Amino acid sequence: MQLIPLKGLPLVKRGDRIDELIVDALKRQGLELEDGDVVVVAQTIVSKVEGSVVDLRKVKPSKFARYLAKKLERDAREVEVILQQSREIIRLKHVLIARTEHGFVCANAGVDHSNAGANRVTLLPRDPDASARRIREGIRRALGKDVAVIVSDTQGRPFRQGAIGVAVGVAGMKPLLDLRGRRDLYGKELRATITSPADAIAAAAVALMGEADEGTPVVVVKGAVYERGEGSARELVMPKERDLFG
Repeated sequence: MQLIPLKGLPLVKRGDRIDELIVDALKRQGLELEDGDVVVVAQTIVSKVEGSVVDLRKVKPSKFARYLAKKLERDAREVEVILQQSREIIRLKHVLIARTEHGFVCANAGVDHSNAGANRVTLLPRDPDASARRIREGIRRALGKDVAVIVSDTQGRPFRQGAIGVAVGVAGMKPLLDLRGRRDLYGKELRATITSPADAIAAAAVALMGEADEGTPVVVVKGAVYERGEGSARELVMPKERDLFG
C-alpha cells in the first residue's frame, strides 16, 4: 500500500469545492488517480467549507454548561457547543464523552479547536457520508476515475494512550470486511473476525496528515485492500446493546 500526501492545498474557506481543490493539486503534483484508489480527507477542511464552524464569542453558555465547565475546568462556551452537538452524555470525568447525532461516541462530541482559528471550534459535518459522496462524485466528473473517499477524524481510545485516525464518512467502499467463514494459516475457520478497512486506511493517512501545522489535509492511498460498494461510516458504530462502555 502506498500513501501519498497531497501538497499545495490552500487554506479552505466556506463554500470552497474540495473536489476541485483536490483535482487542481493532483495536476500540480503530477499525480494521477486510478480506479480503486482511496482519497482520505481531513474532517477539519470538510467542516470549514460546509460552515460547521462556531465562533465562541457568539455563544451564550447555559447554566448547565457553566456548571460542567467549572467541574471540567473548561471554557463554558465550548461546553455549551458540545452539549448542542450531543444526543447523550456518556461519561463525565476528566473529559466529556458524548454520543453525537450521528451515533458516534467520542470526546467532546467531535468539537475541536485544532486548526480552527482563534476563538473558533469546528463541528463534525452534519452528514459526513454525504460529504464524502460529493467529493467522490466531483472527482469522478472531473477525472473519470472511480475512487473511494474517506472523511477522517482523530479520536482517542478508552484503553490506550494516543489519538488515532478513524473514518467518520465513507463513499465508494464498504467500511467493514467480514472474514467469517474464511480460514486462517492452519485451516481453522474464522467465526468472529470482522475488520475495518475504513478505519485502518484512515489511521494510516492521518499519520501523514499530522495534527499540528503540517498543512496536509488530503492523502491519496494506492493499493489499499477494501470492498467496493456503497456503505456508511455509521456501520462502524457499535450497536448500543453490544456497547460495553456507552
